[in-house]
Amino acid sequence: MDDRWMDAFLAAERLPAGYRALVARVHQPLADRIARDARAKGSLYIVGLCGTQASGKSTLVASLAHLLELQGLTVATLSLDDLYLSHAERQALARRVHPLLATRGVPGTHDIALGLQIFDALAAGRPIVLPSFDKAADDRKPTGSGRPTATGVQVLLFEGWCVGARPQTEVELATPVNALERDEDLEGRWRRFAHEHLAGEYQRLFARLDELVLLQAPSFEAVYEWRVLQEHKLRDRLVAEGKPQGRVMSDEQVARFIAHYERLTRHILAEMPARADVVIPVERV
Repeated sequence: MDDRWMDAFLAAERLPAGYRALVARVHQPLADRIARDARAKGSLYIVGLCGTQASGKSTLVASLAHLLELQGLTVATLSLDDLYLSHAERQALARRVHPLLATRGVPGTHDIALGLQIFDALAAGRPIVLPSFDKAADDRKPTGSGRPTATGVQVLLFEGWCVGARPQTEVELATPVNALERDEDLEGRWRRFAHEHLAGEYQRLFARLDELVLLQAPSFEAVYEWRVLQEHKLRDRLVAEGKPQGRVMSDEQVARFIAHYERLTRHILAEMPARADVVIPVERV
């Protein structure tokens, strides 16, 4: 293991020293597996990494990318978040279909055609500039301002909270899972819109995955605790740096925000472990 890189990685990600053991125990064997299978395939190998909010997806991706590059592979990384529709497009959806679609996240709020174009370009060995989404501005960054890839990418690490998810049944959709659905989606239009998109173009995107890795949270309730902790840490950091704290969510705002993802998160945690190629339990972040 590259000790100098690991020291810098732990510092940059604000991770405890004990994380080094997790990299050796979990990340390295996973990187070895991906490298072996990517070389055996001989063309673009796409790894989907699914995990709840605050489960450590981006940290795992950064670690895997480095470990794979150490093995001589050309790697690109992409987040499902970077495929979000623009702010204006989601506002239009909110007016046309349902007000809850103004909030990014659920299926139907991503540009899946763009995702497929990215997969096709990388599979053809072409270098591209990956899209990027500015969460603070809640909008896409200008075209061409994202990260460029190398020519001949061999492994794409594609992470997102619902990557690889499968749709629910009509029976499951009928009953609200929380107060947000009960009070603001009484007729079920919002959740059925998300379901239709998940069952359609999202499955075409996910069918391109060569391997599916699940970061398995112990429960949906843990996601709330993790997200609250994230916001508290962000507030503390901004205070220490003397910066405004306006973009930090309160505990109540966190609860409302993650309620948008509760239905599909619970579904993923119930059904995906049995079919994912790799399941990594996450107890805390």
